[in-house]
Amino acid sequence: MDRISGLSDELLARILTFVPTKVAVSTSILSKRWEFLWTWVPKLEFVDNKYESYLAIKDFINKNLPLLKAPVIESFLLKCCSSFFQPEDITQWVATTVSRRIVELDIDCVYCWSGDPCLLLPSSLFTCESLVTLKLNGEMILLDVPRTISLPSLKTLHLGCVTYSKEDTFRLLLSYCPVLEDLVIRRSGHDNAKAIVVISPSLQRLTLPLDGGTSSSDEFVIVTPSLKYFNVEDYNGRHSYFVAHMRKVEEADITVDEYLEMVFESITSVKRLSLCVLFDFEERYMYHDGIFFSQLEHLKLGVSFDYWSKFLFRLLRDAPKLRVLKLYVYSGGRFKKYEPISWNNDPSAVPTCVLESLETFEFADYRGMQEERDFVSFIIKNACHLKSSTITPCTRMETCSSTDSSDD
Repeated sequence: MDRISGLSDELLARILTFVPTKVAVSTSILSKRWEFLWTWVPKLEFVDNKYESYLAIKDFINKNLPLLKAPVIESFLLKCCSSFFQPEDITQWVATTVSRRIVELDIDCVYCWSGDPCLLLPSSLFTCESLVTLKLNGEMILLDVPRTISLPSLKTLHLGCVTYSKEDTFRLLLSYCPVLEDLVIRRSGHDNAKAIVVISPSLQRLTLPLDGGTSSSDEFVIVTPSLKYFNVEDYNGRHSYFVAHMRKVEEADITVDEYLEMVFESITSVKRLSLCVLFDFEERYMYHDGIFFSQLEHLKLGVSFDYWSKFLFRLLRDAPKLRVLKLYVYSGGRFKKYEPISWNNDPSAVPTCVLESLETFEFADYRGMQEERDFVSFIIKNACHLKSSTITPCTRMETCSSTDSSDD
């Protein structure tokens, strides 16, 4: 007897969860024992691709979904790459999974949608007590929250470019997720929501990729006292923010075009900060006095503006426990002539972290410009506890130069 035949049906069904659903179903032809074994597999994955027609996939799901015997559907993933998928079919499939106590539901309509949003999810989804993870992606999905809603187990919610039926739909949905921990909101330019209000006492991770799909009039209100991780990518730079202080935040990934101060005031407890500050004049980034990062130990900084070293010097001064500094200066032309900062003329002005705690210094894509040389010299001279330093030269031919063009 081969080893796999000696395994229990429960274990074999669990092994089948690691292969695509179509492969699991195909094992039914192996023997009489395997004929219905796949029906106990609690994880289902259906991915549309160019090699299969919509009708073939529709027929496969309609035929096999009702045959499932697993008491709980642990996960159901449907990735639609074709616009031929009918909304009413998807709605019915979701309703079926909800009736089987779905735990994780992932509907990804990745194709471009030019018409009105038309995929309405069944109202039963919003009262599903077993649902722990909900991921919805696609402008064709119309999120319409019914009057009766309760998601007592939902911990992960990812909304990618969905359309909201009303302006306060998102706020209403969030208010009935009492144990939510992980929230991702990616928006489109036509989602019917002017203000995104995130008020959640339980939320621990928040990701806001604002990558051009929002307008300058959009508002964001964030009140998340338990948050530990905060990620915002704002390439618009003209949004209105109200961010309550996040006293428990430990890690943040911030990409901004301007208005850095609005975010800085809320994340002063951060221990690991990845910060990317984009194209503008340096005066726009001088946050006001009184903002200190007393717990910051790890800083990864990408900058692309004049006098970046002045901004970095300010950050070092306000982070007395910093141990790791990773720096990347994006290439670009200067708007102003570089004027060296007189760091070395006043030893008492050297930031505390440079003298007492900095252990690792990395400078990626170093081009040897005067400002870069001055800063590296300052670190090497004053970092008394430096254990490792790595300077990686730029390899892009067009930007590698030993001097600033403005210094000529």
